[in-house]
Amino acid sequence: MDNPVRTPGLRPRPATGRGPVLIAQVLVVCLLAVLVGRLWYLQVSMGEHYRALAEGNRIRVVVTPAERGQILDVTGRPLVRNRTELVIAAEPHVLAAQADGGEAVLRRLAETVDVPFEQLHDRVRQCDPEPDHPCWVDASQRPVPLLEGVDPQAGRRLLEHPDEFPGIVAEQTTVRDHPLGAAAATLVGYLQPATEEERRAGENPHVHIRYEGALPVGRDGLELAYDKQLRGEAGRRVLAVDSRGEVTDTVRDTPPRPGAHLVTNIDADVQRIVEKALARGIERARGSGHPADSAAGVVLDVRTGAVVAMASLPSYDPAVWNNGIDQATYNRLLGKHEDSPLISRVIQGQLPPASTFKVVSLAAAVAEGARLDGRYQCPGSLRVGGRAFSNAGGAGHGTIDLRRALVVSCNTVFFDLAHRMWRADGGADPVPRPKDTLPRTARAFGFGEPTGVDLPNEAVGRVPDRHWKRDYWERTRAVSCRRAEKGYPEVAEEDPKRAAELTGIAAEHCAEGYVWRAGDAMNLSIGQGDLLVTPLQVANAYAAIANGGTLYQPRVGRALLEADGSGATRIEPVVAGRLPVSDETLTYLRAALAEVTRSGTAAAAFHGFPQDRIPVAGKTGTASGIGRHDTAWFASYAPADDPRFAVVVVISQGGSGGTTAAPVAREIYEGIYGLSGTRPALPGGVLPAQLPTVRPDGTVRPLDK
Repeated sequence: MDNPVRTPGLRPRPATGRGPVLIAQVLVVCLLAVLVGRLWYLQVSMGEHYRALAEGNRIRVVVTPAERGQILDVTGRPLVRNRTELVIAAEPHVLAAQADGGEAVLRRLAETVDVPFEQLHDRVRQCDPEPDHPCWVDASQRPVPLLEGVDPQAGRRLLEHPDEFPGIVAEQTTVRDHPLGAAAATLVGYLQPATEEERRAGENPHVHIRYEGALPVGRDGLELAYDKQLRGEAGRRVLAVDSRGEVTDTVRDTPPRPGAHLVTNIDADVQRIVEKALARGIERARGSGHPADSAAGVVLDVRTGAVVAMASLPSYDPAVWNNGIDQATYNRLLGKHEDSPLISRVIQGQLPPASTFKVVSLAAAVAEGARLDGRYQCPGSLRVGGRAFSNAGGAGHGTIDLRRALVVSCNTVFFDLAHRMWRADGGADPVPRPKDTLPRTARAFGFGEPTGVDLPNEAVGRVPDRHWKRDYWERTRAVSCRRAEKGYPEVAEEDPKRAAELTGIAAEHCAEGYVWRAGDAMNLSIGQGDLLVTPLQVANAYAAIANGGTLYQPRVGRALLEADGSGATRIEPVVAGRLPVSDETLTYLRAALAEVTRSGTAAAAFHGFPQDRIPVAGKTGTASGIGRHDTAWFASYAPADDPRFAVVVVISQGGSGGTTAAPVAREIYEGIYGLSGTRPALPGGVLPAQLPTVRPDGTVRPLDK
């Protein structure tokens, strides 16, 4: 083999690699990709954002709040209206920048307007991340209202000497005014400023608002239910500004559109009558030794479901919300010592309905075969499962029919009917598919379900049955078993017998608390036990009995009037369902209820009442509870022969239905029809068919009564 020829003095050239060139190329491509990606992010993904920021540097949008619509009664008289007042507000960020945190300014202001310094100081606060009461949000950026209705002379001093009050502003603003005062407070509700989240959700973040009070929103009652319609649409003025922020031109000016006026079915006169009658009923009950801690009354038009009046006591003055509310006031409104006046007991109060529920039990028993022309034993007590179930006072009424059982409110007749239905379902060991006719009928009457009233936060109550009891047992079994073992030593110190009874109940619930027993069904039949209802549910059920079986969704709202008078939108009645009751049974029920006020448990309360002119049909109820005084109920409608209005009254811990609640209902009927020498609140006994109108100047023309 030939040897390769080597050239003296020369070394072999190493092969040139392409690695460094490739790396450089990759780096260039990556840099270009990053650059393109960044350009895409800035111009496409974030384009709108930076465009908005650019716009924000040269334009400003100023919001002009719309005038909020009034809330009117059925004739057009205001339940809630607007009034203009001088308001003093503080700018917390300006005060905070001062050496003493603004204390000197606030003290000077307190002296000028003659209010305690502490009151002003407590107002200027930043809400916690999770405030436990309504407050002025984002207080560090917006003026916080301190005082309303300020004396003009004090306001003039602030306006003429602003240098003495840095961080304090005074200006005219609109607040809500309530001509009825505390009457209907929980019904109409209240306003509070929009939260930061609400403001951001509903407004462009570049809209600059003078202060939070310019955007009040409904927080309860009608103010919340119809907030969108009442609020209207805010105006917007788009201003051009230069680099220094000074306005150079008006680009666009959109005036605000006032909110619509809400015409309700509430009659202000009937509302006052109900409020005063309830207050007198509470006073009489307390005079008889009962706590009578709260009360509720409601009036419905049985033919449409219109809510004519809705009262809840105790109440409060809704003007407390106008200024923002301090912690102490809010605590008083929620505190037990004030009996929670923020609660509307008509739609949120949940109590056993007692014997007013017997109309449901009768309907259920007839559906299961009980005869309307039958005869039934009414002994003083009925013994089932080793326990005595008794009439009120232990009195018996012999052999009677179902009509008389309602009139005299015989518990034992209904105990027996419920016991029969319970046994037909298999008793404690039920058949595979028990009918549960009584709970099922209760729900068909509207109990355990929302009525659909046009108000927020309606409670649904509770209709107990086999399924509910098992669920309840599973949730509470551990507590019951612990009590069964350890007893009730805190009760035994004062009442050993009661402690032993409670321990026995706990032991039974621990072992077999899921069983739907005869006592559960029997207590349900007289509206006791675990059954809970609201006064509105009871009124709606009785209105359906009165009108022939139609369940309506109760309606407070009647119509919406455009603020400029350009039109009106009626809020039509809504049918929610039909009672599962035959015409024959409804006729039988109505005849029995009409006799209650003549010879039954409400006869004494209606003694001397002109039944020949306005016959009243109704049912009393007296709900008992462990450790509580009896709660008084009266559910009714009138005229019994041509029903128009249903009236329900309940006074918690007020005594018996016949002696406490029925007299209150009588006062309400006397006021509605003018039977006590006064002018009738509803001439002709009907609501007006027409709507109020808006005059050319924007004021409301009420109807004549």
